[in-house]
Amino acid sequence: MRIAIIPARGGSKRIPKKNIRSFCGKPIIARSIEAAIESELFDHVIVSTDCQEIVKIAKDYGAEVPFVRPAELSNDVATTRVVVNHTINWVNDNLGDVEHACCLYATAPFVTAKAIKQSFAQLIEVGTDFCFTVTSFASPIQRALFMNDAGHVEMFTPHQLQTRSQDLVEAYHDAGQFYWGKAEAFLRGDIMYSNHATPFIVPRYQVQDIDTEEDWVFAERIFLAGRM
Repeated sequence: MRIAIIPARGGSKRIPKKNIRSFCGKPIIARSIEAAIESELFDHVIVSTDCQEIVKIAKDYGAEVPFVRPAELSNDVATTRVVVNHTINWVNDNLGDVEHACCLYATAPFVTAKAIKQSFAQLIEVGTDFCFTVTSFASPIQRALFMNDAGHVEMFTPHQLQTRSQDLVEAYHDAGQFYWGKAEAFLRGDIMYSNHATPFIVPRYQVQDIDTEEDWVFAERIFLAGRM
């Protein structure tokens, strides 16, 4: 079977109640739940949480919350992979064998059912263990700068100073939206940032990390602009 896993613990220090805060008129987690359901790819859309308020909202929008996440998986140091593997193991033990899982972040309001479907098709076609969203850097990373101990500017790769920008290799970063994978690869602990994965490229205007209040306001403005 295929399952969607949406990790959503209750604690959030920088943005209180981040996973259920209203984003353009709807709890932000609802947008991930709805995209997963709309894709019609999943036997179960499961929210992994330790918070009863999140449980209610998740169920209201059609997700399943068949267990309460253990306390040891709800602290600041618990990794997403551990939470995903816990869910896969729970489903294997209680609902049937999981073949593919998609970890979908609760704070990914730009994710669409279309992207979830296309990326899964890509995963199957390419035959890798994982497929996850990436987007390109706005500027060449080979021209990146840093401040040295004296407060002066230096290049990370000074030998690229005279290289034409069109000759530089385009670089990408994790877009932080969702991560498809074979259940067995998740459970084995295979490294995703490797040749085990195929990247699903999304445009930069559909990507925004939301870690601060400024990020939140910026993301809402982009979201609303895209609906106009």
